[in-house]
Amino acid sequence: MKIVSTKENLQVLYEDNHIIAINKRVGDIVQGDKTGDKPLSDVVKEYIKDKYNKPGEVFLGVVHRLDRPTTGIVVFARTSKALARLNELFKNRETQKTYWAIVKGKLPKSNDTLVHFLKRNEKANTSKAHLKEVPDSKRASLEYSTFKELNNYSALEIALHTGRHHQIRSQLSAIGYPIKGDLKYGADRSNPDGGIHLHARKLEFVHPVSKEDIIITAPVPDDPIWKAL
Repeated sequence: MKIVSTKENLQVLYEDNHIIAINKRVGDIVQGDKTGDKPLSDVVKEYIKDKYNKPGEVFLGVVHRLDRPTTGIVVFARTSKALARLNELFKNRETQKTYWAIVKGKLPKSNDTLVHFLKRNEKANTSKAHLKEVPDSKRASLEYSTFKELNNYSALEIALHTGRHHQIRSQLSAIGYPIKGDLKYGADRSNPDGGIHLHARKLEFVHPVSKEDIIITAPVPDDPIWKAL
């Protein structure tokens, strides 16, 4: 069953005066879209308003996003100063993102670097990975390593070198190992909660105001395969 985040069950991973990091659930949408579903950004605003008895409108800046079926760390800015600096950090790739993914079977190489050229299809909301550059494509690179083998699955740790649309999903699909539950990219069946086994596990960055090194880790969802790790 799909559980979406509310101000009562929000999984807060880190919080101070300038930033707040949330462990996003499968059903959460980070920012409002055409579905009209309540976005995580609104839920976080309600949480802050309640917790700190804030009058009036609560400021919250969206810095980055995760695909709706994906889980894991999402950072929001609580001040305009933090928002401007976090935007720069993410734009200049001065953050280190680590993802975990579960794929079916055993990969021929336990670790590898994948380089593709991704072409986005706006209409279908997908990206296709090509081995050679094609018109309107963008270079995408990631590194993966298998850190655990389960009965029929492999658990991968992934470091992104670039941040492209659906990058991990399309690159793993291109080598024949789509993420568990990811029908859009070739998985053979969906997951009961409509999510996929892709989790934004760890985020490292320099705090936009205090300049401290921040390392945030998100617990995996409460699901038998994730828990087996």
